Amino acid sequence: MAVCKGADLFDLSDACARGFWAAVIPTAFVAVVLVSSVPPVSTLLRLAKKPFTEFLPLYEAEALIAGEEEKSLEEEIALGVPLWRTLVLSSVSLVETLLWLGIGCYALIVNPDDTWNGVRDFLVAATWLYATLRPILRPAATAPFDLLSLFSLHLVLNSVVFFGHLYDRYVYDVPLPTPIRTAVYTVNLLAVAGLLVLVFNMPLAIPSKRIKKEDIGKKISPEDYTTVWGWASFRWVVPLLEKGTYTTLNESDVWALSPSMQAKPLHIKFSRTTGKLFSRLWRANTLDLVLDFVLTYVSIVFNYASPFFLKRILDALSGPPDAEKRALAYLYAFLAFVSALCKAQADMQHLWYGRRACTRIRTELMTAIYDKALKRKDFSGIVDKDKVAEQKKGKGGKGKDEAKSDEPKAGADIGKIVNLMAGDANRIAMTVSAMYFIYGAPFEIFIATLFLYQLLGWSAFAGFLVLLLTWPLNNFMARRAVRIQKGVSTARDKRMGVLNELISAVKFIKFFAWEDQWIKRVMEAREGEMQWMIKSRVNAVCFSLLWTTAPILVSVTSFFVYVAQGNELTIGTAFTAIALFQMVRAPLNVIPAWIVQILQSKVALDRIATYLDEDEVDAQVSTIKKGRVPPSEDAETGLGIIGGSFKWNEVEERKDDKGKGKDTAKSKTNGTDAHASSSDADEAATAVDDGSVVTALAASGDHRFELRDINVLFPEGQLTLVTGPTASGKTALLLALLGELTTLEGRIVMSKNPSKVDEHGLSHTISYAAQSPWLRHQSIKDNILFGYPYDEERYHAVVECCALKPDLDIFEDGDATEIGARGVSLSGGQKARVALARAVYAPTKYVLLDDPLSAVDSHTARLLFEKLLRGPLLAHRTVVLVTHHVELVLPGAHYLVRMLDGRIDTQGTIQDLRANGILDDIAPTEEIEAHKEELAVEAAKAEENPNAEIDAEAPGDGEPDANKIKKPRKLIEEEHRETGSVKWNIYNTYLKASSYWTWGILFGLIILSQLSGVSEKVWIKIWGDAYGQNGTVIPQQFAYSYRDYAEHQHVLDDGLSHFHHTTVAHAPVVPYALKITFPPAQEHPFFYIGIYAAIALSTGIINICAVITQYTGALRASRILFEKLLRTVVYATMRWHDVTPQGRMLNRFSKDVETVDSSLASTLQQVNSSLALFMVSVLTIIYVFPLFIFPAIVLGFFYRRFAIAYLNTGRDIRRMESNTRSPIFANFNELLEGIVTVRAFSAEERFLNDLYDKVNLTTQMWYTFWMTNRWLLLTFDALGAAGIFATTLFALSGYVDAGLAGICITSAMSFTNSVYWACRFWTALELDLNSVERVVEYLDLPQEAPAIIESNRPPAYWPSSTSSNSDSMLIVEDLVVKYAPDLPAVLKGISFTLKAKERVGLLGRTGSGKSTLAMSVLRFVDPTSGRIIIDGIDISTIGLHDLRSRITFIPQDATLFSGTLRDNLDPFGEHTDAECIDVLERVQLITDSQAVSQRTSREASAAASRAASIHEGETGREATIASVSTSPTETEGKTVITLDTQVSPGGTNFSQGQRQLIAMARALLRRSAIIVLDEATSSIDFATDAKIQATIREEFGNSMLLTVAHRLRTVIDYDRLVVLDKGELAECDTPLNLIQKEGGIFRSMCLKSGTFAELEAAAKAKAERDQLQQ
Repeated sequence: MAVCKGADLFDLSDACARGFWAAVIPTAFVAVVLVSSVPPVSTLLRLAKKPFTEFLPLYEAEALIAGEEEKSLEEEIALGVPLWRTLVLSSVSLVETLLWLGIGCYALIVNPDDTWNGVRDFLVAATWLYATLRPILRPAATAPFDLLSLFSLHLVLNSVVFFGHLYDRYVYDVPLPTPIRTAVYTVNLLAVAGLLVLVFNMPLAIPSKRIKKEDIGKKISPEDYTTVWGWASFRWVVPLLEKGTYTTLNESDVWALSPSMQAKPLHIKFSRTTGKLFSRLWRANTLDLVLDFVLTYVSIVFNYASPFFLKRILDALSGPPDAEKRALAYLYAFLAFVSALCKAQADMQHLWYGRRACTRIRTELMTAIYDKALKRKDFSGIVDKDKVAEQKKGKGGKGKDEAKSDEPKAGADIGKIVNLMAGDANRIAMTVSAMYFIYGAPFEIFIATLFLYQLLGWSAFAGFLVLLLTWPLNNFMARRAVRIQKGVSTARDKRMGVLNELISAVKFIKFFAWEDQWIKRVMEAREGEMQWMIKSRVNAVCFSLLWTTAPILVSVTSFFVYVAQGNELTIGTAFTAIALFQMVRAPLNVIPAWIVQILQSKVALDRIATYLDEDEVDAQVSTIKKGRVPPSEDAETGLGIIGGSFKWNEVEERKDDKGKGKDTAKSKTNGTDAHASSSDADEAATAVDDGSVVTALAASGDHRFELRDINVLFPEGQLTLVTGPTASGKTALLLALLGELTTLEGRIVMSKNPSKVDEHGLSHTISYAAQSPWLRHQSIKDNILFGYPYDEERYHAVVECCALKPDLDIFEDGDATEIGARGVSLSGGQKARVALARAVYAPTKYVLLDDPLSAVDSHTARLLFEKLLRGPLLAHRTVVLVTHHVELVLPGAHYLVRMLDGRIDTQGTIQDLRANGILDDIAPTEEIEAHKEELAVEAAKAEENPNAEIDAEAPGDGEPDANKIKKPRKLIEEEHRETGSVKWNIYNTYLKASSYWTWGILFGLIILSQLSGVSEKVWIKIWGDAYGQNGTVIPQQFAYSYRDYAEHQHVLDDGLSHFHHTTVAHAPVVPYALKITFPPAQEHPFFYIGIYAAIALSTGIINICAVITQYTGALRASRILFEKLLRTVVYATMRWHDVTPQGRMLNRFSKDVETVDSSLASTLQQVNSSLALFMVSVLTIIYVFPLFIFPAIVLGFFYRRFAIAYLNTGRDIRRMESNTRSPIFANFNELLEGIVTVRAFSAEERFLNDLYDKVNLTTQMWYTFWMTNRWLLLTFDALGAAGIFATTLFALSGYVDAGLAGICITSAMSFTNSVYWACRFWTALELDLNSVERVVEYLDLPQEAPAIIESNRPPAYWPSSTSSNSDSMLIVEDLVVKYAPDLPAVLKGISFTLKAKERVGLLGRTGSGKSTLAMSVLRFVDPTSGRIIIDGIDISTIGLHDLRSRITFIPQDATLFSGTLRDNLDPFGEHTDAECIDVLERVQLITDSQAVSQRTSREASAAASRAASIHEGETGREATIASVSTSPTETEGKTVITLDTQVSPGGTNFSQGQRQLIAMARALLRRSAIIVLDEATSSIDFATDAKIQATIREEFGNSMLLTVAHRLRTVIDYDRLVVLDKGELAECDTPLNLIQKEGGIFRSMCLKSGTFAELEAAAKAKAERDQLQQ
């Protein structure tokens, strides 16, 4: 049997050959499908496919979300196959089978010689038989891809056969086949088309039982369940676009993510992978990346097909017209159209796979970073020794260390971790989504080189030689770019660190009127970052210089060599070569730019990997690591430490610097390395928290704070007290129990097992209330419940026992009142009690309480003891209470542990200790007995009138009224989101900030660059004419669409790419009418080459000037906008800071400022360029070919419609994406601050689930946005293909001569291209401007009153204790204060007068308005009516800076800043070292002997000017009640504090007591005439308190002191007391008069405190002293 009578089977002009392929290809396909389902082959295939299987299939993802393991998919799907579809598929295929069998038999009978004809028909029938049986044997509810492929093959091949016959008939008059056969062909084509429509309408997946069918397309994304056609055409996105075109979208309008991209299943699956981070990411995304790779190549092939067909069309047009050429031209036009559509489809698919990989990687990294944060050791108190070293070196020489300063380091601080999540994870994901540049570029270069070789021969490679020579230079710049990128990251981290500190302590900075200095500090960090940015921009300009000139040099060199070899450079050759070099230019540009991008992503990946490898706490501490444990497993019960020694967590550095000696393995530590003699003194870092603070002064060896030899088992079900002086290690002991310290030896006895519940319903877990309470940004109720189920009875009992009831009654919203971030809307005592309530509410067996009593007044403390510590809520629970109030709680305690310098000094049951007499030392017992008698007396009174004390102290309406409107008001408003298009004033703000000049110059340069592009083409036309031939050879055979390369500008964040866009790939040749005689080109080829080179270079130079101009403008705008933003935020009112979460401010400063810094200016310039290109191509077409206006109008209509849909929808979605991003970081910030508490409560799992939801929300916006983008790409490509097809048909129909046809077609390509990019860039621009919008929104915040009013400045000595107003130093007249106009008054008409040097106590129950009154003195709240006069000046008439810098305020929670202790005491260097040491000594932070030694060591620098006055204040300390009870256990062996001691951000390396003392020292230095002290003595042990009180009495003698107090003993010997109640002045008199006033509020407070006799005696003593002095 001869096939086709031995004709050439590859000659498709032969009808028989076409028939052969139409039969063989489908048969081969079916054979392969059948073979691959035979067992041995299918097993092999499965193995081969394993790496390429879907990482997270839909059904598995749904199962993981529901919390089950996946079950088989088959059973679910079998249910969903509709019978009619099977019937149609099978019956149509059966009819086809019979038809082909019939025609085959007929052919054999009619023409028995030609057996091949019959065999061919039988082969086709066999494929249809497969199609008949497949739906019956293996019914599929989803689209069967084997049938889809089979039908597509049939459609294509049969069309070729059928239309081939028609073509032969039209061109060669070959008769058609027999009528029967023609009928079969026609039926066949219709049947195949029908079946394809059917298969195209089958869904891609069937929703499982977990999914409600009616939700698809409403809440659930239709993406997974759409039909094949819906997927190929991306129709599934359209409903969203239609909605978004006319309405503003909201979060509920955007579909949820597909389960296979949601955070939870991805994280679960990703965390099961092992190995290096890079390989884990690769394994989790292999399939997507491989498909992206393959489809990129498919797309490139189709991309090159269009110039190939264009050349064929033009060839067919040139020369005399005949039927064959015309028919071929139409055929090629059609093929060009089809290949354009295929390219669009391949592009869309490969970009979708890339985008999916990118989305998943981003989610995997974000969840991994968060998960790590839940498990890593807490490094919050670390001092960064690099900073210490840096400050030591000062601005001196730069060492060789500098190169390493930006390497990724372990021990990341909060700012850096947030950056990892915000910046680095994003950068890696973006790189992945655009990896296809790398795959595609080499292939494109290869194709172009092949063509060039055909064209120019070896001289083409002369050009490439030039390229190779530029590589080393290129490499150098690429490496430098990476180095700079690290620099920028480090500088940005640093700036964010300073900003973080500023924003968290902004209240404090305002107290001291330090705003300007802090702004300066941030601006310095910012300046450092700007310097790096400038370096990066300079580097980018060099890059663009190299890459603009290189291709020009290449083409010029090649031509030069070509001509020098004696070849004649015709216009055809020149044009084609230039087009090809232009094509190579883009991929060659991409490679280096992308190498940089990939290296930068590697930096980011390394940073994340370093962080993910940091030390973790062990499984005993972290419930996530441990997983769920069945109740029986844990044998060990109890709580305690056996033989333990602990130190603060520190980052161990890897000792990789060999040969530098042992000095290099220093560590970043919270303890201290102090070798005074060695160079390490530079590195002296400092101790942390309760640990005392050290630096090397005496060569004290390695003196770190450690807990040593701890052996303690806390008695089960009993209350244990932990006590000891300030900084003795009490908090450290609790942290060690929680497993949050590094264990040096011994072990912790603690097992958390939530599933194990004892007979009292308590689970074996821990609850913990930290010393500085960590509260979440939620309602009070949610904070107390902390995720445990709500049990009404228990909840109310807890609120009652924690004395929160009166507070909740004050709040209008009760327990639904929202707490701001870090609890801003509550007073210190309220915060402490809410945290306490949280610890008590949780049904846990072990309760650790870190000093909850210190923050409450004595009356509340007693109430807590009676109701809570001795009440039913803590019965049967092991309670460990750190406290200084030993006397108060002894009666209820069972066991006592006394800490001293990191060791346990004494421990035992209370009875044993009392028996041994040790207890007398710790708490004078007789006093306690005395209180008991007093209490009995009071109790008897109270029985007569049970309501007396409550009436006296009915809850006041206090400051928290700050929040009153009906319905639980959100303290924090939802983040504002702009709607509609970006307003002109936003553009204007930016243009103005970057200066109008910049944009004027840029505009001019863009026009110039377009002109030079056109002149280049004109010159080549002249050149062609100079050869004396007519220049009809159409040059742009390779008109090349450079779309993909513009795409990569969205990913390159550096300036490497902004210039690629300016090359005009198809600026058409403009016919010109110039009559100048040029020399003949044959004789003077170099003349033409020279001028060509000159024009090309000038184009390049113009572009570079544009880049430079734009960078200058951008940097200027960054500078101006950042400073404006910073100033408005810092000077915003306190109220605004209270209601705005820090995460939101930080988001403005990080993400939005970064956008303004990096991408905005380039986007603007790209918009300008693409619009200019668009204008040029439209004008050219209309000039050459006026008829194009008609198709252009039709296309334009659709373009506009689609573009508007995309712009409106995309803009809304991107805005929502920015807003949904903030909560992730706010929540993350919050988590990092409270990680110890979260781990103690075993609440990690809940936080992780919370994160999943937040990540899903923001990813859903981000992903949906990219999907609309893919839709736009596909639609515009299809429109463009249609436009080009229409133009080609126009050209072929004979309206234009062949010469212009080429220009028309290339211009049409240029037109469609530039429209797409103008649209894309415009959206990018609007999105970038969204950042400017968010920055501008913060530029008009409510601002505080002016800092300085020049016309009204107080005298330099004001306020002065010795002035004429000394009897009325501070006058308050009818003061009424409201926190907001619509809220009730907090202070209601208060009036009183205070004298100079008087000490006044402000008292009142929590929330009575004491703090508000204190704040009013500093004008944090301006009075609604009434006024405050200080030393004769009404404070509302002078500037805030003048007021606050003259009055010292010591807040409750003293904040310290990173830097040295000296910087904290005296940030502006206004005092000498000696003065600073002096105040440290006066507040007892250092002993006399240490002070003397430190002074002498500093004497050299400061002459002994003040030596005389040092000891003056030592005499005459009166023995007051406070100083008498000083405990006798002061130890001299404490670690030493000096002025150079490093302070970590927030001062976390000092205990709270020490921070208070430093705040006192600060106040002493300022020597103000008025000092306001707010609860500043709350978290200090009584001994330290006594020191402070003594200090206050002596040191502040010349100042008027206004104390907001909690402890009656603090203020009992003051001159006068002011008692507030519900915002009104209740009592104001001397302590003695008030304590004796029957039924007075003060008296009832004293009675309830349990120390009445003592207080009364003190008040009398004070009165007597006063009389003596008079």
